[in-house]
Amino acid sequence: MWQHLRLSSLGVIESAELELDAGFTVITGETGAGKTMVVTALGLLRGGRADAGLVRHGERQARVEASVEVPGGSPVVRAVEDAGGTVDDDVVVLGRVLSAQGRSRAVAGGATVPAAVLSDVTDALVAVHGQSDQHRLLRGSAQRSALDAFAGDALAALSEEYAPRYARLRSARARLGELRQHGQERARQLDLLQHGLAEIADVEPREGEDEELVTEEGRLAHAEALVQAALTAHEGLAGDHGAAARDVVASGSAALQDVAGHDPELDDMAQRLREVGILLDEVAADLSAYAHGVEVDPARLAAVQERRAALAALQRKYGPSLADVLAWQEKAAAEAGELDHDDQAIADLEAEVEALEPQVLDLAHRMSEVRREAGARLADLVGEELTQLAMPSARLEVAVSVPEDAVPAAHGIDDVELLFAANNGSAPRPLAKGASGGELSRLMLALEVVLADQGTVPTLVFDEVDAGIGGRAAVEVGRRLARLAEGPQVLAVTHLPQVAAFAHHHFHVMKDDDGNVTSSSVVRLDGQARVDELARMLAGQDESEAAQAHARELLELAGRL
Repeated sequence: MWQHLRLSSLGVIESAELELDAGFTVITGETGAGKTMVVTALGLLRGGRADAGLVRHGERQARVEASVEVPGGSPVVRAVEDAGGTVDDDVVVLGRVLSAQGRSRAVAGGATVPAAVLSDVTDALVAVHGQSDQHRLLRGSAQRSALDAFAGDALAALSEEYAPRYARLRSARARLGELRQHGQERARQLDLLQHGLAEIADVEPREGEDEELVTEEGRLAHAEALVQAALTAHEGLAGDHGAAARDVVASGSAALQDVAGHDPELDDMAQRLREVGILLDEVAADLSAYAHGVEVDPARLAAVQERRAALAALQRKYGPSLADVLAWQEKAAAEAGELDHDDQAIADLEAEVEALEPQVLDLAHRMSEVRREAGARLADLVGEELTQLAMPSARLEVAVSVPEDAVPAAHGIDDVELLFAANNGSAPRPLAKGASGGELSRLMLALEVVLADQGTVPTLVFDEVDAGIGGRAAVEVGRRLARLAEGPQVLAVTHLPQVAAFAHHHFHVMKDDDGNVTSSSVVRLDGQARVDELARMLAGQDESEAAQAHARELLELAGRL
């Protein structure tokens, strides 16, 4: 329940405070006094668009603040706390500040939050019904949404089953369409990949093979020179010159051997000299083996050069290096595998669509049945309300139909349309065509009352939904709103004294114009002050004895009903 509402520099209202109670509260005032600013303030606290034009002329900013009682542990408390705010003693403070430059700031539980957070928080705290909602209900989508809200848990349970299946069906159809649409392009891509993979497979390159071939080609291309060099070096080591060198080494080793063991430093040099002798023999042997092992093979040289050319061709296309060629091969094989499985993917998706379609259609038809049943109940309840609003012959029909070519959508397969007939014998017509202004106002009020009665929010606000209504119908509007307030808290902005008389609490927006500046304030009316206001609303003159008598009569009538 909303407990306190404070407005500052909002429109024509310089400053106003409303202490709100349970039951039925009305707000009245002369045209242009600013009584709808209260609804505007609620709109701002619900995260509505910030309009710099709402800031009172000459002021730097406008402020709106409210204290709202919330049950402990409710989603509202969690939403406020998640945003960084606090809820003290089951009361949350909400605020909105608008600057004259167009900036705004939203507050929930003492924390600055995005305006969207206010919307999330207040969705569970208040529902506003106004003339804009009447126009909204002229749209088919809004009529379906209203019916779905009225249908309640039965439809919600089916919707919970329907939504994920429909989402899967839609996704599968989209993917299937994409695969089919791009089938030729994918086939061309697969062909290119397979051609490249075949080229590489024909060559069968190995990692590091290009470097090995460079080395082998160098050896084969210079084989004769390499053999001659090796033989010459061997002859130098193994021939007479080599023997003399070995004799020198042996002589030196023998000389050092005679003094071995007396000086470690000289012993080390003796060991190195012995190793030189051994190394000369080993190198001579290796040179001989190398000279006899080198092939002078023009055919092998041609093969190596041909192999290098084949690898170079791959590197030009898929390289630049052989490592890049091998990496491309691995990646292309994976992509080709995916593309090659498109036929299987299409088959799998077709099977999924075939399985989901009957499930989705079955749930959609079950939703249609629930909507038809709820539509009949809604029509009956609205009919009862219309009778009380002095329209006993009027009737509402809720047409729920399934087009022959219906394709499941997010809401199901139904077309929902509200039809209205004002008199017996008249064919029901769409709301926008079947009702006059006054009839439409009463019909919308009946709908709002019935739909609001099904709601779960603790506070309902009606903004001049009684426009175009008068006389006995106006009395019934007041009576219905008062009865509705036996459950949720009800606030109504009204220009009808018959409605205001039924209120448990009455606020009056007073306008003061000194010729330069227009200011408005809000006062609570009780006793004679309330009689005076009703008299003003009845006759335009609060001091008229006849109007005063009529005002008291209205209050007495409201007290008896």
